Amino acid sequence: MASFGPTTDAPSDGVLPAAWRQVRWRILTLVFLVTVVNFVHRQTLSVVAPVLREQLHLSNTDYGRIVSAFMFGMMVGEFPVGWLMDRIGVRDGFSFSVAWWSLAAALHTFAGSVLEFSAVRFGMGTGECGNFSGGMKVVSEWFPERERAFAVGVFNAGSMIGSLITPPLIVYITLRYGWRMAFLGPSFLGFLWVIAWRRVYRPLASHPRVTEAERRYIRAGQSKVGPAPANRELLRRMPPWGLILCRFLVGPVIQFYWFWLPAYLYQTRGLSLAAIGMFSWIPYLFGDVGSVGGGWVAGRLMHRGMSLAAARLSTMWAGAACCALSVCVTLAPSAATAIGLICLVMFGHTALSANMFAGISDIFPDGAVGRVTGLTGIAGGVSGLLFPLLTGYLVDKLSFAPVFLIAGLLPAAGVLCLALMGGRFRRLAI
Repeated sequence: MASFGPTTDAPSDGVLPAAWRQVRWRILTLVFLVTVVNFVHRQTLSVVAPVLREQLHLSNTDYGRIVSAFMFGMMVGEFPVGWLMDRIGVRDGFSFSVAWWSLAAALHTFAGSVLEFSAVRFGMGTGECGNFSGGMKVVSEWFPERERAFAVGVFNAGSMIGSLITPPLIVYITLRYGWRMAFLGPSFLGFLWVIAWRRVYRPLASHPRVTEAERRYIRAGQSKVGPAPANRELLRRMPPWGLILCRFLVGPVIQFYWFWLPAYLYQTRGLSLAAIGMFSWIPYLFGDVGSVGGGWVAGRLMHRGMSLAAARLSTMWAGAACCALSVCVTLAPSAATAIGLICLVMFGHTALSANMFAGISDIFPDGAVGRVTGLTGIAGGVSGLLFPLLTGYLVDKLSFAPVFLIAGLLPAAGVLCLALMGGRFRRLAI
């Protein structure tokens, strides 16, 4: 459970200042904001997709290729960017990553074909993968273990906030100024964030605004770590593979909703672009609640005496049960009912994901968090590369129904892999 004021967990020779003066929450706020910006960039394509399809005469298969190019970029960039975060630190690593993907987002303005869109989406993907490896690195360095799932849930909620505000924002820009400005305008937000990040962020050990009480509180709640393990040592253990398989299976589900929800509502449910802007943000609001709530629930369960592993897995299984409702979406009698079911899926998926990502910092020492996040991201990139291709093919040849069926079953399979291989979420001694 997060600490929002004086706490008995603080060292006896110092009292934590008020929450708004604790530096770790300010830094987490910046990570939350950059995640919002990330997902505005990421979601813009899906919102303008109906316009692009008509103007560029794209099939669902063509659109699937463009989405897959983005996921391929994330897959290629995951481990190098994760290594970069471990190597040079998150101040410089985050700055480079955000500046790179913001430049790629701006270049969408000049794209006019499937190949050109695929190229700029690939470039954006190689930068955007740094959001989660950098965010996880920040959480592992700045938060004690009992606050980590909540912290991950907070910054991961930025993905849902970004997805929530993108439909009305981008529909407004597109209808008023055209789809090219919809890509160019938000790209400036990333560059503004880099300036703010470099002004505010310093490592915990040398940050001039961190009180000694807060520094001791953070360090007292962190496991003692040795030297950073080599890559071969990581890959010889079962827990990394449990997390890799979990993200491989869980990741494509949320990506399907991010990239294909507007298309489903437009093609199958008959909503106009304006109606999509009015209603498609609602599931992402539920996703925000699930992201923060999933971390909060796990923290409360641990506070009441439940073990770390039991708290993580019980929350994840509950999330997987909500995700299974995806199977019912295409059977819903109305668009409103379908959106309601999607809201529950989003809620469950983000609650599950918050604990999955927190598991990385539970199990691995700080010197490996960026790389392990990158390795799981490669797995998510592989499935994210394949699933849009499969989605485009199935939608063109059959319908959305088999895609929603697959999306309903994958999260439970991912949680099962992590439960069997996760090593009871104990810190690895390497």
